[in-house]
Amino acid sequence: MSWTITFYSEKVEKETLALPPGILANFLRITELIEEFGPDLGRPHTAPLGKGLFEIRAKGQEGIARSIFCTVKGQEIVILLSAIKKNNTLPKRQMETARKRMKEIQDND
Repeated sequence: MSWTITFYSEKVEKETLALPPGILANFLRITELIEEFGPDLGRPHTAPLGKGLFEIRAKGQEGIARSIFCTVKGQEIVILLSAIKKNNTLPKRQMETARKRMKEIQDND
């Protein structure tokens, strides 16, 4: 059974697809692996962030990006946000946004 990847919103999809070409290529390769094998790929591709959140760790010549996602009913993954990583931890504001979006999705289920 394969996994489905969706985006929280059109805005998140546009932000993700606007990543620099090298990072985007790596992101797309990782999402293909997730669709085939599920989200628990482990480092260097994915990593748990705790409380139901996970990250896709995409790298390219241009740097590193993180896409935060959660899983919902069945085999669906929702990408909550994507951002270019500027230091070792994701900004608190981004984590709060991701948690809020995850709660919204779960409450609507």
